[in-house]
Amino acid sequence: MTRPPALDGGGLPASGEAPAVRRGWWESGPRWPGAAEIRADLPVALRLAGALALTGVPAGLLWWWLAPRAQYDVVENGAVAVGHPSPELLAADDAVYTLVLAGLGVLAGGGAWLLRRRRGVAVLVALAVGMTLAAVVAWQLGELLGPGPTQADLADVGSRVTTSLTLGSLPALAVAPFLAVLVYVVAALLAPSEDLDRPEEAPLPRPDAAGLGAPPPASAVRPLVDVPPAERPGG
Repeated sequence: MTRPPALDGGGLPASGEAPAVRRGWWESGPRWPGAAEIRADLPVALRLAGALALTGVPAGLLWWWLAPRAQYDVVENGAVAVGHPSPELLAADDAVYTLVLAGLGVLAGGGAWLLRRRRGVAVLVALAVGMTLAAVVAWQLGELLGPGPTQADLADVGSRVTTSLTLGSLPALAVAPFLAVLVYVVAALLAPSEDLDRPEEAPLPRPDAAGLGAPPPASAVRPLVDVPPAERPGG
């Protein structure tokens, strides 16, 4: 069994050499240079995600306005369709929602790319998160504005009811974030420079540039004269 090295009074080995400190795996290697960039872009990315989530409101209104729905007249024996509604009505609702969110995703991806000063990973993640939230908001708002008839409505003979607005295919929620990220990534691949044509931050002025930290010229330094003790004040 190996004995531990003898320590002196200060806690160091008797040989005088400091013990080797073992570094953890998280401290090994250079740090990722993009971490500082992400921290700088994080406030803008959060605001972008929130703004994109709010775009789900007009998207939901547009879906509710454009999606086709059928009307029925309530009679004693049930309901009679008004006109000739298409048997693919539910699929048409999903198609209109997909087209509306696809256009919103393309516009969002192009608009996010115009944030030239903040191009990078943080904005890309905010784009995906914001468009996912926008898709959910548009879905819930459209179904809220287009509810189906209740049991009381179906029991009211002589009234006219309208079918509900329902999203039957939930994978359509991924259309907007997918296209937004796709447009952003394609624009990044076509960028002429590796830094995504992102302007460099203006360097901070050095103290000596404003004359704050620059040493005074030699001509301005007055030499120190040794005054004899007899001539000093109080001497």
